[in-house]
Amino acid sequence: MLSDLFALYSDNPVLYAGSVFVIGLVVGSFLNVVIYRLPIMLDRQWRAQASELLPSGLADTIVVGTNGPERFTLSVPRSACPRCKAPIKAWQNIPVISWLILRGQCASCKAPISPRYPAVELATGALSAVVAWHFGVSLSAACALLVTWALVALTGIDMDHQLLPDDITLPLMWGGLLAAVVFGAVPGQALPVSPRDAVIGAAAGYLSLWAVYHLFRLVTGKEGMGYGDFKLFAALGAWLGWKLLPLVILLSAASGAVLGILMIVMRGRDRAAPMPFGPYLAAAGWLAMLYGDTLVTGYLRLSGLQR
Repeated sequence: MLSDLFALYSDNPVLYAGSVFVIGLVVGSFLNVVIYRLPIMLDRQWRAQASELLPSGLADTIVVGTNGPERFTLSVPRSACPRCKAPIKAWQNIPVISWLILRGQCASCKAPISPRYPAVELATGALSAVVAWHFGVSLSAACALLVTWALVALTGIDMDHQLLPDDITLPLMWGGLLAAVVFGAVPGQALPVSPRDAVIGAAAGYLSLWAVYHLFRLVTGKEGMGYGDFKLFAALGAWLGWKLLPLVILLSAASGAVLGILMIVMRGRDRAAPMPFGPYLAAAGWLAMLYGDTLVTGYLRLSGLQR
């Protein structure tokens, strides 16, 4: 059965990419839940832990903000309209299609539904299809899909809360290290890398940004980035190996600088206002995962360092 499916998809790359696109849409719908609920869950956990350590008077002030259902997980309570609290039915939760059918409105109270939900679903589906087309039916594709989905979730959360949760960055890093140990560098496969490259990549990713952070704080007295950025860079190093880390940091820094300047010029953004770095790391890491060797080779040829 699996061999027949493997042969079918191997012989029909368009069918394979299309199937992965549909899977990506479904995963994107779940990632919307993760992006919205995980920060709330972490905030509740922090407040509960803090209240246990503080005197009762101060504990009462910490607990404020936990109003809502007693159980709040990725699956409980059932999704509902934030305004009228009407439960969302199964047919109203079909990725992209339901949003179009409902015309971007709640079926009960007609409150607007953010276009961000179908945007995340479409982005996840499209990125997943690109990964499938690029790597084909392979171990590399399976690894790259997992990395892609984690990066989408981290990007959404960091944009909303300037937070890169350990609940995602650490499993992503350990997953890269474990994949390297279990599978090693398979000939003809881009992912995973060798155990040596993965370990050095994770260590170099974390320590390089850690050093930059402390040097920046020593010079300016300010914090230039968060520890979540270190862990995300370490996770990328575990999956991609240490050789592509310079490309990732170059792409992320360049794109962050360009977009930051544009936001200051076009929107009058305060230069001192913090800006999440995670989305730029995620985008650069995804590009390096697919096209890193091509980009590095092209740069070396243009610079005359390679013929």
